Amino acid sequence: MESALYGPEGFYLRPEGPAGHFRTSVHASPLFAGAVARLLCRVDEALDHPDELTFVDLGAGRGELTAGVLAALPADVAPRARAVAVERAGRPAGLDPRVEWCDRAPGGVTGLLFANEWLDNVPLDVVEVDPDGLVRRVLVHGDGTESLGDEVEGADASWLARWWPLAPEPGLRAEIGGPRDEAWEAAAATLDRGLAVAVDYAHTRAARPPFGTLTGFRAGRETAPVPDGGCDITAHVALDACALPGATLLTQRAALHALGVSGGRPPLSLASTDPVAYVRALSQAGEGAELTADGGLGDFGWLTQPVGIADPLSG
Repeated sequence: MESALYGPEGFYLRPEGPAGHFRTSVHASPLFAGAVARLLCRVDEALDHPDELTFVDLGAGRGELTAGVLAALPADVAPRARAVAVERAGRPAGLDPRVEWCDRAPGGVTGLLFANEWLDNVPLDVVEVDPDGLVRRVLVHGDGTESLGDEVEGADASWLARWWPLAPEPGLRAEIGGPRDEAWEAAAATLDRGLAVAVDYAHTRAARPPFGTLTGFRAGRETAPVPDGGCDITAHVALDACALPGATLLTQRAALHALGVSGGRPPLSLASTDPVAYVRALSQAGEGAELTADGGLGDFGWLTQPVGIADPLSG
């Protein structure tokens, strides 16, 4: 998974970028970047308006969210804002020159670290229950075919017992989320003060999928997760396992509603008094509805991790 996503011929280094293969909330509507900008402003207030307010976009793709947040900041915040896009691919042409581009998150940050669909691409191992009821690691060959390897023991077995226990039923699967837990802890540790947010496809211990979630995406379509570098390889995130003390889990729907995004239609009276404004508001309502939809983007999980401040999304 590491090689297929981030190696020399890896998916995330391809010139077309993630947007050439799948659509995230960032690509669905500029309302998403606007909401993140408002969240950054709330963090700014909680931090008592520091001289430098940093926004870190972890897993930045081609910088679409970073640029959108900068563009949406109000005049009293923008001059103090430092924007950092973190991505293993090279800096894209034409990106706002104010955006710093690097391959790892900077330390000592005061502000907001935002990881949109990053954790689902942190490589992990898949396991399966064999005919004897033993949990074994799934081995994957270059063409995507699979076989079962050694029995899972040690720290990985302990993680499964705590976060994703499997009944001794042949064929049941799980994804060992320890690497995601460690990645998130390291990301949150780059903050001196502020808020870390992870947004992703997610599940919790009470409702783990019985056969796992590993899949691939190529050219806009779901496909087999063949590790050839030509498709995204992804698995949903056990966000409850990632959460550190003081964290909050909520849906994207709830988070965006709290940040002023909804799918509510504008009043029909506006159509007669200001038709242009009505059409604009109607378009935004459609985009807001997509971002917060049941059974769609609205079901994404948000993990908010405050560091030295109260959670700006709580209450």
